[in-house]
Amino acid sequence: MKLSVLDLASIGDGESIGESLQGCVAVAQSAERLGYARVWYAEHHNSKTIASSAPAVLIAHVAANTNSIRLGAGGVMLPNHSPLVIAEQFGTLASLHPGRIDLGLGRAPGTDQAAFMAMRRDPRSSDRFAEDVLELQAFLGDESKVPTVVATPGKGTNVPLYVLGSSLYGAQLAAALGLPFAFASHFAPQMLHQALHIYRERFNPSAQLQEPYAMAAMGVICAETDEDAQRQFQRRRRMFVRHRFTNGGREITDEQVDQILASPNAAAIDEIFTYAAVGTPATVAERINNFASATRVDEVITSHYADTTAARVRSLELTAATVGLAEMSNA
Repeated sequence: MKLSVLDLASIGDGESIGESLQGCVAVAQSAERLGYARVWYAEHHNSKTIASSAPAVLIAHVAANTNSIRLGAGGVMLPNHSPLVIAEQFGTLASLHPGRIDLGLGRAPGTDQAAFMAMRRDPRSSDRFAEDVLELQAFLGDESKVPTVVATPGKGTNVPLYVLGSSLYGAQLAAALGLPFAFASHFAPQMLHQALHIYRERFNPSAQLQEPYAMAAMGVICAETDEDAQRQFQRRRRMFVRHRFTNGGREITDEQVDQILASPNAAAIDEIFTYAAVGTPATVAERINNFASATRVDEVITSHYADTTAARVRSLELTAATVGLAEMSNA
């Protein structure tokens, strides 16, 4: 089993955006040293607490400050972009950092409707997701699907594509195209097992991948004590309440958060954390190993919910040690 990292580029309390982005470098350097397989960044927009709105730019900065770990988007929300532009961006990254760049693709906009419209995108663009994936793949390959149009950089880089999903659609598409599949079970656990079953059952070999390669995500907070881990987890839980119940840009108060968590609505929040691993190293290791055994995934993607860069790095370190990752002395 491989272990990797989804870095949400979280902006901590009292932390500037610049500091949070430099924190991504510290996390990736630690992940590289500790033996994690890769670090991905997800495209989000119109968020006050997440700084990964431009994954390609962030990947370029992190890649320039690391040596060997794979880096990528987990993912680029393709309905927000033209396939040609993404091919050029990730072709540039692959040309600068050969053999280190991944490109995960999602069908959701990664934002609310107001921000989606601000990007001047067609609301029906997600309906063309499958066609856009194939067009993008061709731009990164040897022969474009668009006559006379070549991605430069991009052509011939063959940046590996991954299909991301939180429903059955992504599993079906990844299987049909013969691509690796990553399920977002760290925030949408409901269809995890059904999606993995469909992906494996319907998989068609491709030039990129001969056998199914399944990945699934889980939230992690690993700390020296249960008390510290639970403190950080409750902070994250409250953040999800604010995200889900904030309406029209007006933030809810601490008192309103308390009321929601004391109501039946708390069940919907807690369902998000179905596959979270929170606690001391022994607890986290047991949760990750049980998750891997139950899902039979090839790779577990860990999203470390700790509330500061230092705590995220420590969570990475404790997790790596307890699940037996090999630390890289030359990284």
